[in-house]
Amino acid sequence: MNNDYDYAMERRLRELSPELHSRFTESVFGLQHILSNYLLIFPTFTDHTELHSLNVIDFCNRIIGPRLKKLNADEIYCLLMGCYFHDTGMGLRKVDFDEFSKEIDFGDYLETHKNARDSDIIRDFHNEFSGLFLKKYSALFDIPSEEHLRAIIQISRGHRKTNLLDENEYPIAQSVEGGNTICFPYLAALIRLADEIDVAAGRNLSFLYDTETLTNEKDIIEFGKHEAIKEVLVLEDKFVLDVDTDDEFVYNNIKKMALKMQKTVDECNFAVTGRTPYVITQKTIEIKRI
Repeated sequence: MNNDYDYAMERRLRELSPELHSRFTESVFGLQHILSNYLLIFPTFTDHTELHSLNVIDFCNRIIGPRLKKLNADEIYCLLMGCYFHDTGMGLRKVDFDEFSKEIDFGDYLETHKNARDSDIIRDFHNEFSGLFLKKYSALFDIPSEEHLRAIIQISRGHRKTNLLDENEYPIAQSVEGGNTICFPYLAALIRLADEIDVAAGRNLSFLYDTETLTNEKDIIEFGKHEAIKEVLVLEDKFVLDVDTDDEFVYNNIKKMALKMQKTVDECNFAVTGRTPYVITQKTIEIKRI
């Protein structure tokens, strides 16, 4: 993997705006414990700690690649913050879950999922819970303006399900103090893609999980896929899953996952190409059996 892009956004933000870089790093310290709270609700679920956030940032760096110079300091700051905040909704306290549930439009979900537990609702709507978490507790993180806050919330929410074609929810040039603009759909598409491709074995570290104790079939299948995918490569034109398994059941499940990932790649490319001056050069998902 190309090391030229290691910590590229972090380094670029420090160069463009030491103030925003300082605000970001201070926020990270406060978020580490908050992100780990998800283990209280999902003790056998795939990693959603700060380690996952770091992976998402790393993938964003590689997806953007040499085009990073086109992003301004406010866009980089909001994207980095979104990468860290996007899963805060996975570790909600009961009081926050009850409060936020009154504000979320669940559609017909509760009618069609009558046996849904709180954890099921959190899992399926955690992007919305993340946005509301950030809105409620934003004062803890020294976010410079309401415009920045809205951008980070929308980028965080946008890592799944939201409509990146919606001009009201995802404007292409939201102005912020100082003269810069923030391109919501591009930044949301980046985090959605980066989150989608964080599926390699390194995401589920042995010191966090004892896979031999898993009993839920869905969890067993998920961990089987993650263990077989040894690396995800971000090339200029595609994403490559390096897969090492002789288990055809696991391999077939990875192929199904790759089809879902391809759908996300297509959706993100369509939104970015159709609405923004930016481009995502990765167009396909490829499986490479090693």
